[in-house]
Amino acid sequence: MNHSLQVKKDELVLINSSSELAKPLVLALYREVLRAGGHPYMNIGFEEATNIFYKEAGEAQLLHFPKIRHYEAKNMDCVVNIRAPINKKALSSVDPVKMGRRAKVLRPIMDTIVNKKRWVLCNYPTNALAQEADMSLEEYEQFLYGATNIDWNRVRKLTEKLKRLLDKASEIRIVGEDTDLTLSIKGRPAIPCWGERNMPDGEVFLSPVEDSAEGYIYYEHPAIYQGREVTGIRLRFRRGRVVEARAEKGEEFLLSMLSTDRGARYLGEIGIGVNYGIKKFSKDILFDEKIGGTVHLAIGKSYKEAGGRNISAIHWDMIKDLRKGGTLYMDGKPIQKNGRFLI
Repeated sequence: MNHSLQVKKDELVLINSSSELAKPLVLALYREVLRAGGHPYMNIGFEEATNIFYKEAGEAQLLHFPKIRHYEAKNMDCVVNIRAPINKKALSSVDPVKMGRRAKVLRPIMDTIVNKKRWVLCNYPTNALAQEADMSLEEYEQFLYGATNIDWNRVRKLTEKLKRLLDKASEIRIVGEDTDLTLSIKGRPAIPCWGERNMPDGEVFLSPVEDSAEGYIYYEHPAIYQGREVTGIRLRFRRGRVVEARAEKGEEFLLSMLSTDRGARYLGEIGIGVNYGIKKFSKDILFDEKIGGTVHLAIGKSYKEAGGRNISAIHWDMIKDLRKGGTLYMDGKPIQKNGRFLI
């Protein structure tokens, strides 16, 4: 409330939770909003309801635009999104085409929040999150605290230094296992992140020039989207567009998402992780994209504040680990080798 959102008197604050498991955190935030002089609103979801929707909704319901939710998004000052899943695989059997079509309908609401409001996203430790990360609940709690209870001023200084370099650069090249990909970033402002939007945080991101991606990339870590896990992804780019896509597992889902709309085959983001408090991959993009020594690239929607122009209903981040044999170049000069910065 104080660091990420800086809630002020008379502001409207929406507290969203994906399940009732986050009740202790929801109530703590509710109390802090009141103490700051704001007006808290709560929206607690039931995970099972999403599954029911996709199984039972007809065509008209699938394409229905929720005007009340849009009104709410437009009128709130701050939004907190708490993820507290009961079952990480709850949507595994849902038709991905349906999910893609629904994402298109809801895009104006997401755009309103992401582009115009102060918001923060965080996890509440649950057994589902711990299990997905191959940890006990207690281990996962400590993992989460280790990623969040860090010196954010130090992270801020590093991200701002990296931003200054990126803002002057024209090209990024990523080299690693089965990877050699070049992107133009000329004229695209880099955004430093140090806990204002995500918690945990720790990255610098920007939207590459849409038609610039040339080369190929292999993602050694699973890429998870809408509850689906895809492993061994290999993408080849030509003139910015994905022209070849393969996966060891989940290839059909990958191809389906790439066919969501025209923008789904272009990159919307490249981000450089700088949070060295995150020690391991956890199959959770909120943490994994921030790991110090990694980069992530997202197919689909770009960010206007980062100069992006790509429009899509999807935004799917995929992690490239550079800590073992990887190098990140900026205008031909290495700025990171084996996950450690040279700047």
